[in-house]
Amino acid sequence: MRFFLNIQKQTILGPVSLKIVILQAMKNIRNFCIIAHIDHGKSTLADRLLQMTNTITDRDFQDQMLDSMDLERERGITIKSHAIQMDYTHEGEEYRLNLIDTPGHVDFSYEVSRSIAACEGALLIVDASQGIEAQTISNLYLALDHDLVIIPVLNKMDLPGAMPEEVTDEIVDLIGCSADEVIPASGKMGFGVEEVLKAIIERIPPPAGEPDAPLKALIFDSIYNPFRGVVAYFRVYDGKIHQHDHVQFMNTKKQYHADEVGVLKIKQHPRGMISAGDVGYIISGIKDAREVKVGDTITHVKEPTDKPVKGFENVKPMVFAGIYPVDTDDFEELRAAMEKLQLNDASLTYEPESSAALGFGFRCGFLGMLHMEIVQERLEREFDMTVINTVPNVSYHAYTNQGELKVVNNPSDMPGPNELESIEEPYISAQIITKAGFVGPVMSLCLEKRGIVKNQVYLTTDRVELSFEMPLSEIVFDFYDKLKTISRGYASFDYHPIGYKPSNLIKLDILLNGDHVDALSALIHRENAYDFGKRICLKLKQLIPRQQYDIAIQAGIGSKIIARETVKALRKDVTAKCYGGDITRKRKLLEKQKKGKKRMRQVGNVEVPQQAFMAVLKLDDKS
Repeated sequence: MRFFLNIQKQTILGPVSLKIVILQAMKNIRNFCIIAHIDHGKSTLADRLLQMTNTITDRDFQDQMLDSMDLERERGITIKSHAIQMDYTHEGEEYRLNLIDTPGHVDFSYEVSRSIAACEGALLIVDASQGIEAQTISNLYLALDHDLVIIPVLNKMDLPGAMPEEVTDEIVDLIGCSADEVIPASGKMGFGVEEVLKAIIERIPPPAGEPDAPLKALIFDSIYNPFRGVVAYFRVYDGKIHQHDHVQFMNTKKQYHADEVGVLKIKQHPRGMISAGDVGYIISGIKDAREVKVGDTITHVKEPTDKPVKGFENVKPMVFAGIYPVDTDDFEELRAAMEKLQLNDASLTYEPESSAALGFGFRCGFLGMLHMEIVQERLEREFDMTVINTVPNVSYHAYTNQGELKVVNNPSDMPGPNELESIEEPYISAQIITKAGFVGPVMSLCLEKRGIVKNQVYLTTDRVELSFEMPLSEIVFDFYDKLKTISRGYASFDYHPIGYKPSNLIKLDILLNGDHVDALSALIHRENAYDFGKRICLKLKQLIPRQQYDIAIQAGIGSKIIARETVKALRKDVTAKCYGGDITRKRKLLEKQKKGKKRMRQVGNVEVPQQAFMAVLKLDDKS
């Protein structure tokens, strides 16, 4: 008979007794996540839950405990999801509550979907002063697709601008619950937190699973430890995982030894075994973060499960941009910084590239614009690297005359007009929730960005949900800033990709004195090309410093120039020393200067300032 040493109880149990112990323990496990829009109080409420369950002592406590980065604390957003186990006694019984925290931003929606898949219930947190926002609805639908039990929480009830009756009606209309089920709370004041804990225990069902079945566990997150390698966080659906087990990650086909398994509290707590229904971590000495993919399934090598957890996909970058060091001598330092950053962020992709204007750098793929901002800021803060970002663009599908598909991530990869048959660009389905008074300006903005109106629903008498289909390339520049401006900060925006559609795109080149500046090239819709080309030439004319010769700034499509501006030369007065005398002497000096300027123009280089590369993003600035 096979025996197992249970580390926690320090007792030796047989297989039958062990199964009974595991099944009893599963009845008192609750796995849940928190769904909330940015700044609706998710991290603050999580802090109160940690304090109420005595998971963290008052001495060790600090605000936003689950947000470990300074960047998260400053911006008030969750960038990296976390998981934590809390023990709570309710009516004399011990319960184990596994909170799987999730990022709220649309850029990290795949990580959110995997975290939701690891749970049986979700807290839906809504700000009592702001009401329901677009990203809340998006993640809520994701949770409902996974049949999660939703516990609505009306947060920030202590604010003077709270509208409990109106927002409660919104929640009731959205999820079809009764008004009594909505829990009023204040994460800041700690009011209502006990009712939230009670609802988690009473409303969320315990996990289902078979302890004797082959191991099936879902990886929902991973972090990188510089001393121990990649630490993968997982939820066990069936079976058990012991320390020193030989396991396989099903999608990557890689095999590892479980050097350590354990549970996640404020710190990692090693255990001898993690069983069905529970959440834990595994350390197996993996040095490459790309080997651990969120959504992958862990199973045993000897007795593998025949069905992996559904929903796995490789995370695909949506936005591409070049990152270059300001000083070209810092290229190797930037490479080392990118390698270290990728260990903590497996969704970041990069490859070396060179530019005539900027030297050596990297072509990087990001999940979205927020992801790009965060990577740039982390490079500056954590690695002291000042970098230049080129114009962000998306991934296009170009079809050549031979029927060959070419993925275009960089304008320089675009096939020539004589080779190109057609081109497709990625489209998104966008949801915007705004006040009724801003519907007109919001619709005008979306139509200006080549959007197609699909639906318009009044959530309340004063709040409208607008649905659009629009090209992803139109939102990577300044769409979100413009949306916030025209709605005075009241509009919320969410989107998801819906595939590729044919489009009339062309490559717009920027030339300085006849030389292509590849870092300023852009793929753009033909209808917008002339206006865009004219505006960028005007902007560059303001930014490029004058030389002692004329600088021609041109925008071109292929060999056709569509816009031109000239930075006039600085004129040195070479005739100043001539006091009177014959005109031929002055003419001789002017002719000599003219020849010198011509020669200078042939050999002179135009220095493009850093601001010029970001100018494309701010073409609507009147300055």
